[in-house]
Amino acid sequence: MELAGKTVVLVGTRRIGRAIALRLAGLGMQVGVIYRNSRQAAELLAEEIRGIGPQAIAVQSALTTDDEVTSSLQAIETACGPVHALINLASDYEKTPLQTLDAAAWDAGMAAARVDYLLSLHAARRMRLNPGPTRGQILKFGDWAAGETPYRHYLPYLTAKAAIQFMTRALAVELAGDGILVNTIAPGPTVRPPEISPEVWAAEVVARTPLRRESSVDDIVELAVTLLKSDTITGEVIRVDSGRHLAPGGLD
Repeated sequence: MELAGKTVVLVGTRRIGRAIALRLAGLGMQVGVIYRNSRQAAELLAEEIRGIGPQAIAVQSALTTDDEVTSSLQAIETACGPVHALINLASDYEKTPLQTLDAAAWDAGMAAARVDYLLSLHAARRMRLNPGPTRGQILKFGDWAAGETPYRHYLPYLTAKAAIQFMTRALAVELAGDGILVNTIAPGPTVRPPEISPEVWAAEVVARTPLRRESSVDDIVELAVTLLKSDTITGEVIRVDSGRHLAPGGLD
């Protein structure tokens, strides 16, 4: 799929999402940013993209209902043109030890899967109106551990990511006849969260990857570009995790 002149919707544009947005803008894509709370950062990113050349808009929404999702997508289409791609990176990463789990923790963790579901459905319904044969691309973000190798203290979060990764395959089948491709990138440890010290990050997180490196933001960005350009890759969950899934218990 030719990217220049087409519109991509990005949800979750801190860190990796920001890098993807700027890379796609450099390729000539119009960019719609949907944010929940970070208004200043989202509007600054849209301004930076407009400085590169393409159109860009920042839209605030919690994306919890059909109406919120459809109105956000309509605002982006009005400003930037028909949506051809959706990239959803948004997710909270909240530590939830077993003894703290309750119904509220489940609902909070699974909210990410609900948002992804609603975004995918409503974006796909708009993509169907585009000319083919490839009418659109949906790119989700999972987690290296959301398959067969879970780690402790993040049960609702990982369950939501597992749901997103399953939806990748299910939606790829559902939408194939419409020329809409669906894939997921599953990063490993990529950008150190502020609540984890550099020492702990290096010794307890990065050191457990076989390559002993953080997952590369540049690799993730370029994989996203490759998937958006593809006409025949669909239903895939691709890890970018420095081999972390190969050593789920860590390295000796």
